[in-house]
Amino acid sequence: MAENIAGAAGAGEVKPRSVRVVLMALMIAMLLAMLDNMIIGTAMPTIVGELGGLEHLSWVVTAYTLATAASTPIWGKLGDMYGRKGSFLTSIVIFLVGSVLSGMAQDMGQLIGFRAVQGLGAGGLMVGVMAIIGDLIPPRERGKYQGMMAGVMALAMIGGPLVGGTITDHMGWRWSFYINLPLGAVALVMVSAVLHLPKKKAQGKIDYLGAALLTVAITSAVLVTTWGGTEYAWGSAEIIGLSAVGVLSTAAFLYAETKAAEPVMPLHIFRSRNFTLMSVIGFLVGFAMFGAVLYLPLFQQSVQGASATNSGLLLLPLLLSMMAVSLVAGRVTTSSGRYKVFPIAGGALMVVGLFLLATMDTGTSRLVSGLYMAVLGAGLGFLMQITMLVAQNSVDMKDMGVASSSATLFRTLGGSFGVALMGSLFTSRVTDTMSERLGPQAAEAAGSAQLDAAGLAKLPEAVRDAYQHAVAAGTHSAFLLGAAIAVLGFALAWFVKEVPLRGAGPAPADGGSAKAAQAPQDSLAH
Repeated sequence: MAENIAGAAGAGEVKPRSVRVVLMALMIAMLLAMLDNMIIGTAMPTIVGELGGLEHLSWVVTAYTLATAASTPIWGKLGDMYGRKGSFLTSIVIFLVGSVLSGMAQDMGQLIGFRAVQGLGAGGLMVGVMAIIGDLIPPRERGKYQGMMAGVMALAMIGGPLVGGTITDHMGWRWSFYINLPLGAVALVMVSAVLHLPKKKAQGKIDYLGAALLTVAITSAVLVTTWGGTEYAWGSAEIIGLSAVGVLSTAAFLYAETKAAEPVMPLHIFRSRNFTLMSVIGFLVGFAMFGAVLYLPLFQQSVQGASATNSGLLLLPLLLSMMAVSLVAGRVTTSSGRYKVFPIAGGALMVVGLFLLATMDTGTSRLVSGLYMAVLGAGLGFLMQITMLVAQNSVDMKDMGVASSSATLFRTLGGSFGVALMGSLFTSRVTDTMSERLGPQAAEAAGSAQLDAAGLAKLPEAVRDAYQHAVAAGTHSAFLLGAAIAVLGFALAWFVKEVPLRGAGPAPADGGSAKAAQAPQDSLAH
C-alpha cells in the first residue's frame, strides 16, 4: 500500500492513510530541527556556567546556523540525484550523532564543533521534509496538511523554552541534546518502514565546485549579518572583507553553475516567474518573522514586565493566528485550486501587523500588543506554506529537491538579515535614547546590566523608566523597518501568476495525468 505513494503526486493516487503515517514521521523530524535551538537557548546560561568560554557563546548558535544554511542546497541536490529517502535518513543520523556528541562535550570548543555537525544534519531535515511532501502529495491536495506543519512550528516555539527550562533544571543541560535521541529514533523507524520512494541513479557527477563556492557565499552572508554591528563595526575591515568574499564567491558560483553537468542549484529554475517571486517573498517572510520572534518577547519582558520563563507563551497570539489562518488557506487552496489571493492578503496583513507593532510604547497593554501580534500572525499564516507550495509547483518533479532547498535557504537567509538589520537599528536607538535621558556614562552603566523583568525591578525608578522608553523606541524602529520591507513583499505578490496546481481536477480517462503533472510551469518568457 505504502509503495503506491511514490509518484502519486502526478497521478492523484495518494492513499490518505499511508500519507498520514509518513507525514507523522516527517513532522517528528521537522520538530527535531525546529525544537533544538529553542531548547538550547534556555539552557545556555547553565552550559556557560559549567563549560566556561562566555566569549565564544555566540558561536554555539552561529556554528549550527552556518552549517544548516550551507548544507541546505546540497542536501536538496543529493536527494534529487540519489533518492530522497536515503539522503533524508542520512541527515537524521548525522543530526543524532551531533546531538550525542554535543551532550558529551567537555569544553566550549568541542560544543561548537559538535553543534556544527548537528547543523549539517538539520539542513537535510527541513529540506527532506519539504521535498518528500512535494513528491508524495500533489500541490492541489497539499493544502490539507498545511495546518499540521504550522502546528509543529507553533509547538516548537511555544514548547521549546518551557521544555528546555524543565530539562535543564531537573535533568541537567546535557539532556537538552539527548532528548533528540528518542524522537529521532521514532522518526528513523517510521520513515524506514513506511516511506517507499523509487530509487534514483545519478546521471552526472556531484558539482563539487559549485557546492564549495555556494558554501563560501552563504557562510560569508551569515557571518556578515551575525557579526555586523556586534562583534565588528559595519565599516570594519572584517565586515567589508567578508562582504567582498561573499560577492565574489556568489559571482563565481553563478558562472560555475552555467558550466556544471549537474549544478547544485540549477539556474533554470529561476526562469519561472512564480519560483523567483516566491523565493524573494520567502526571504521577506523570514526577515519579518525571525525579527518579530526575537524582539516581541524582549519588549514584553522589558516594558510590560512579563516573565522570561514563559517566553514562548508570549508569542501565543501570533502563533495561534498563524496556525489557524494557514489551515484555512490550505483548505481553500485544496477545494478551489486558487491561491494568488493569499500572498496578496498575507503581504497586506504583514505590513499592517508590523506597522501596528511599531506603534507600541510604554503604555501599550498586553491585550493590545496581543491583537497586533494576531494581525501579523495572520499575514504569516497566509504566506508561510503557500510560498513553498507555489515554489514547488513551479518546477519539474526532477527539481523538487533543489526547489525546496532553495526556497528554504532564502527564508533562512532572510531571517539572518532580519535579525541583524533590525537588531542593529534596535541597539542604536536604545543607546541613543538612554543617552538622551541619562547621559552617556549612566546609559553605559545601565546598559551593561542584565535588564530582564527581575533586574529592572532593582533599578532606580528614573533608570528603569529610561530603559523602558529606550526599548520601546528600539522596537518602534525595528518594526518600522520590518513594515517597510514587507511593503516590497506585498507589491511583488501582485505579479504572481496563478498557474493550475498539479493534481487539480479529476484524472483524465486516458490516464495522462501523471504526464501532465510533469509539464513545465510558468516561464519568465511568458
